[in-house]
Amino acid sequence: MRIAVTGASGLIGSALVRSLLADGHQVLRLVRREPTAPREVRWDPRRRYVDVDGLAGCEAVVHLAGAGVGDHRWTEAYKQEIRDSRVLGTEAVADAVAKLDPQPKVLVSGSAIGIYGDTGDRVVDESTPPGTGFLAEVCQEWEQATAAAGAAGVRTAIARTGLVVARGGGAWGRLFPLFKAGLGGRLGSGRQYWSFIALHDHIAALRYLIDTPGLSGPVNLTAPEPVTNREVTAAMGRVLHRPTLAAVPAPALRIALGEFAQDVLSSQRVVPRRLLESGFAFALPEIDQSIRAALADER
Repeated sequence: MRIAVTGASGLIGSALVRSLLADGHQVLRLVRREPTAPREVRWDPRRRYVDVDGLAGCEAVVHLAGAGVGDHRWTEAYKQEIRDSRVLGTEAVADAVAKLDPQPKVLVSGSAIGIYGDTGDRVVDESTPPGTGFLAEVCQEWEQATAAAGAAGVRTAIARTGLVVARGGGAWGRLFPLFKAGLGGRLGSGRQYWSFIALHDHIAALRYLIDTPGLSGPVNLTAPEPVTNREVTAAMGRVLHRPTLAAVPAPALRIALGEFAQDVLSSQRVVPRRLLESGFAFALPEIDQSIRAALADER
């Protein structure tokens, strides 16, 4: 297949591109600069611009680009960057997809389980309505920004991503060095649920969304059994053979992270109902397996 990918240089995007190329697919990378290599296509999310001609012949478009939620302290300016990078970019991609002739078979567009807000101990799936808070509101706008593609008749699957267990970025990219140094521990009470997914399974699920005609709308990309932060801490200690006695009290997190601390301490017990019901099989459903796989990738 000929597949276009935004966010191709990020943690998930680069892993997806490697997987697609390994199986012989042709990948177009959307870049924000002037293209300098074959199969690069210019786009500018702030200007809502995509070189539509460059996407000609694509059978699938995977849109993963967006500013990192935990990359900077949440000033009002950076919160706007988080929102704009998702909403404006998605509008641009969806508009471009709607204009293509022939149309792609599918648009897979990123989102996050942050849409559910803080759900405590309650199990939630794709039928659960959106929650409240900054990230929940951003995710709602992010998903709504795909409307042009759906209105044009393109199957649109929304990948609501959980916490990806990988050493190269995201939350776990920050955790591994701390735990390897013996400085890891629970965050706050540790009772909050973390809905994780191994990077391997995340890439497999994205490809499943590309290849499965019946899947459209929101799909949770999380492992079947969410675990608490306390359980994550214990698993990291077991796998890395390090003590996990350190703990970061909630007030210290709020001082260090500002408003973002509230989301770090929130609980989301999210299950991938639609993936499981459609027949997707997880290779690494357990937290220890996911951590070991991330370490194997390091070698």
